[in-house]
Amino acid sequence: MDTFIQQIINGLVLGSMYALVALGYTMVYGVLNLINFAHGDVLMVGAMAGLSILKVLQVIAPDLPGIVKLIIAILGAIPVCIAVNVLIERLAYRKLRNAPRLAPLITAIGVSTLVQTFAMMIWGRSPIPFPAIMPSVPVGIGGAVISQTQILLLALATLAMVGLVLLVEKTKMGRAMRATAENPRVAGLMGVDSNKVIVATFAIGAALAAIAGVMWAANYSSAQFAMGFLPGLKAFSAAVLGGIGNIYGAMVGGILLGLIESLGAGYIGELTGGVLGSHYQDIFAFVVLIIVLTLRPSGIMGERVADRA
Repeated sequence: MDTFIQQIINGLVLGSMYALVALGYTMVYGVLNLINFAHGDVLMVGAMAGLSILKVLQVIAPDLPGIVKLIIAILGAIPVCIAVNVLIERLAYRKLRNAPRLAPLITAIGVSTLVQTFAMMIWGRSPIPFPAIMPSVPVGIGGAVISQTQILLLALATLAMVGLVLLVEKTKMGRAMRATAENPRVAGLMGVDSNKVIVATFAIGAALAAIAGVMWAANYSSAQFAMGFLPGLKAFSAAVLGGIGNIYGAMVGGILLGLIESLGAGYIGELTGGVLGSHYQDIFAFVVLIIVLTLRPSGIMGERVADRA
């Protein structure tokens, strides 16, 4: 039972990060029917920017509590990620809105490579260690343990996802996003500025990716210029698993993918004597993804157009 609880905790932590990034994918797809494959690199930019801010804080305010430093790093990384994502939309995607779908897809792959190259030029090739600013004493839960960094990650992810739901469901911008997702032309006739809605969508997705990026680096204690590829791919898989275009589906898909990976790596790894352990945990997530999409191509929660944002 202790092992089960530990794997559930690990899965929730991993799934929360996937869900934050998956929301960026699903929001952009809901509004533009575009897969922004550079979104994983926005996570990387957030992690790198957060690390740079932490280095400055370690010099100018070394006595600040670790949690305060981490929150400041996240708040500083958010506008950097928003600027990068909005710039990507303006320069790479805006002219391709009515182009064949293959053109934006190829452009997104090119933008991903470009962002990684710029990051490598700015921060270098080598992994950068994340400073140990949070208390290292873990918290016990029913025989399992969770670090204080992971507790903060779960809290921030929950707040971010609840905030996004409230924004989409209760605000004027959220109604504009849902209207644009359902029918951009009709929304325009009713006074909705589609450009502002699209920019806001990219900005919100970037803010969520910034939170995930800084916390990813804090959880795994390092960051480097190519770190966004695999989390981005997993988050995209989570969005598809839950139902691409559905914000609730992205959350469910992210959490489910994290749990599948954690439980698969833990239990199947033990049954196979470590042959299919943590080094092969990607197998479990993608096998389940293939099975789900074979049986239900629209994803677990389907695609309800009215809820897309």
